[in-house]
Amino acid sequence: MTQLGLETHVVDPQGVDASVRRFREAGVALPTFAQLADPSTIPESVIRRLAQVDPDAPDPANLFRVHWYHEPGRAEPRALPDHLVLPPSLTGVRAPIVVLLADRFPMIHAHKVLATYGCLVPRIVTGQFDPTRHKAVWPSTGNYCRGGVAVSRILGCRGVAVLPEGMSAERFRWLEEWVADPEDIVRTPGTESNVKEIYDRCAVLERDPENVIFNQFAEFGNYLAHRTVTGPAMGRVYEALAAERPALRLAAFVSATGSAGTLATGDHLKERYGASIVAAEALECPTLLYNGFGEHNIQGIGDKHVPLIHNVMNTDFVTAVSDQATDDLQVVFNSEAGRRYLAARRGVPEGLVAALPRLGLSSICNVLAAAKLARYLDLGEDDAIFTVATDGAELYESELAKAQAARFGGAVDDIAAAEAFGRHVLGLGSDHLRELDYRERQRIFNLGYFTWVEQQGVSSADFTARRRQSFWDGLLELVPTWDAMIDELNARTGVVGAG
Repeated sequence: MTQLGLETHVVDPQGVDASVRRFREAGVALPTFAQLADPSTIPESVIRRLAQVDPDAPDPANLFRVHWYHEPGRAEPRALPDHLVLPPSLTGVRAPIVVLLADRFPMIHAHKVLATYGCLVPRIVTGQFDPTRHKAVWPSTGNYCRGGVAVSRILGCRGVAVLPEGMSAERFRWLEEWVADPEDIVRTPGTESNVKEIYDRCAVLERDPENVIFNQFAEFGNYLAHRTVTGPAMGRVYEALAAERPALRLAAFVSATGSAGTLATGDHLKERYGASIVAAEALECPTLLYNGFGEHNIQGIGDKHVPLIHNVMNTDFVTAVSDQATDDLQVVFNSEAGRRYLAARRGVPEGLVAALPRLGLSSICNVLAAAKLARYLDLGEDDAIFTVATDGAELYESELAKAQAARFGGAVDDIAAAEAFGRHVLGLGSDHLRELDYRERQRIFNLGYFTWVEQQGVSSADFTARRRQSFWDGLLELVPTWDAMIDELNARTGVVGAG
């Protein structure tokens, strides 16, 4: 199971010893998964230190900000995760759509930094990754590699970003400022859908034993970070809303497929609250829905394969959203005319209109997928659908300009904004949505065989073990063990509690 990152003992003591020395010198303390799930348990000395640290600086203290509980200044944790409750005036459906906001995560303004931490730290505490010797390679379609580079820099090791050359210019500008060497940005052919090309390049990089590949699509630390951290954060928001509206039920959790890490949130919400789990993808590349392929611009939801860490047999619905809708609504949400239309004609509250730039392309996709589900199931005022805004519009300014030129002729007026909103929100139907029975789940599960067994070398036994829910629930036993190993490493460095 070493290949899958599921070790619970020290594989290489020398690697752990090297990490202890490096972290002691650099003043690095590692938060536990439990502390990220409940930031009120973070030591007070660390909280005092955070008050003096820029949330976007490569400072070791910012590892303790890799959670969902951020107030606007991000100086210290807040009691409740930051979120929006979207009303019918914006979504066109009666069911409230609740969106957790990730744009206040440190350094990269996206929640993928949590995934990278969840992937890297288990390898460190088991000695499988030595920051004094290894380079961390982060294959990604954008935010994951940025998170990996940020965490790598904090830990004092080289981080290598591998991503398609067609991703947004903002991603590359950020990477250019953070990598140790320009060669640590590896551009692969294609755009969002070209994940296989990323894998091919990583196979070449892996020939160097100093390169350790952290494939987000196959790292179960990614799954566990979201099931044990993002899941409880969602639950905290739901319980707060239900305290004010006792009839409110958590009907479903929706997330674009991506690496499937965020979808693990649904496993927690289904187990705890009975929520359905909905996987969304781009209509232009409907791999799960229709065994399809293609290219699209909903950046952040890489596709054309089924991630190893996707618990397919626990997924209840699959739906698809067109990138024409996300491109157009990005312009509506971020233009003066669009915001004016939403406030004056649709009656969307001014505060919510002002917050819409906090939704990036994949975030808009998630909201539309949630609205499609609400229409399909005819959900009402007491049926809350939860989803996540993985990042904000700041990462897509170049894409916004392209969409405005291509889709709106360069200028957006009130009529154009109304037409776009009417077409993509008010006219949204429940087409391209499939409710999954056992056979449909099995079909999607089997699609993963060709990537993981035939191409990536996962054993057939390890691949098929994932059919059983007991496999996924059993993974939860890893987290307390890893947390104990984190505590032990911190005790050896002596960094925690200083300040």
